[in-house]
Amino acid sequence: MNPNTVRRIGPLAAAGLLALSGCGSGGSDAAGSGGCDTATSKLNMAFVYASTDQNPFQEMALGAKAAADEDGNVKLNEVAPTSVDGPKAVALFQAASKTATDGIAYQTVTPDLFVRPLNEVTADKTPVIAVDAAPPAGTQVKTYIGNSNTALGVLLGEAFVKQNPPANGEVVLGNDIPSLPLLVQRMDGLQSVIKSKLPGMKISGPFDSKSQPTDNYNAWKSLSQAHPDAAAFIGVGGQDGVSLPLIKKQTSKTFLAGSADLPPEAVAAVQSGSVFALSSPEHWMKGYIAVHLLIQAKRTCTPIPEGWWNSGNLLVDKSNVDSIAARQANPETRAAYFKPEIAKQLANPPIKPLSEAN
Repeated sequence: MNPNTVRRIGPLAAAGLLALSGCGSGGSDAAGSGGCDTATSKLNMAFVYASTDQNPFQEMALGAKAAADEDGNVKLNEVAPTSVDGPKAVALFQAASKTATDGIAYQTVTPDLFVRPLNEVTADKTPVIAVDAAPPAGTQVKTYIGNSNTALGVLLGEAFVKQNPPANGEVVLGNDIPSLPLLVQRMDGLQSVIKSKLPGMKISGPFDSKSQPTDNYNAWKSLSQAHPDAAAFIGVGGQDGVSLPLIKKQTSKTFLAGSADLPPEAVAAVQSGSVFALSSPEHWMKGYIAVHLLIQAKRTCTPIPEGWWNSGNLLVDKSNVDSIAARQANPETRAAYFKPEIAKQLANPPIKPLSEAN
């Protein structure tokens, strides 16, 4: 899709949300009669995320910014540590909450650290939406925007099976952040397919493949040396698709490599054939939907939808990688690509109870 064809989707998106909100408390009558005191005011919001140095988090921030820019009257404070640092992210969240009184979307890989600060912010009546990772137990955050990570793992597993790996070979699995439930869900989905469809295959791991770029590379290099005859190495985090093809090139080994997320280097590796597939959690959509819902709740004086909003997954392989590479070129091409999906989700919100998030 030509980026020059991008049009503002605000009216369409607002219509979808109004259809969702209906005429309940503070509903369309308040907005239509001019009784909504934040319908046209400057909004102060924040998107707080895990790190500025990794692609998954960058994609969510791009989506959040796109939603704020579309409205045109939102001051969005985008803030994150320069590398994954849970306590630092909490401090940034607390600082942002002092000015972002119209709404905060947050993404973290250490959700348990956020229980107290989330309760403090929601007690002050600031709207909060969890992005990517479900809100931790013991908080009053009622809305979560994220993909099904179990389904994402299944997608990657099915793509692996289609590569016809040796039935009795070895596959080495890596998890970038073993303590993070959403990555465990991805791994569970991946392993369920391998165990079901390749019962004779030896599964080694999952091992801790680390999330920071240098650590991730070193972890996979050590694993490749410890498992020299493995037929495949598969990770479920963002950096694995960068490290594994680099190791293949350096060692001239011919193993299958698969991963999740869409770092540019990993997308290029799918194009070259050194990675068989990437299972994308479509992070841009998460950031966009979260901030859009915060904005529209203020513009229409209607409640934010509660529950798990399943923002979707996508398998990227040789059949569609060129179109996805074009989509990832810049902010405008992302917005153009996602426009139909945004309209679809806002018209028919993919919401389930928080308890069903997987």
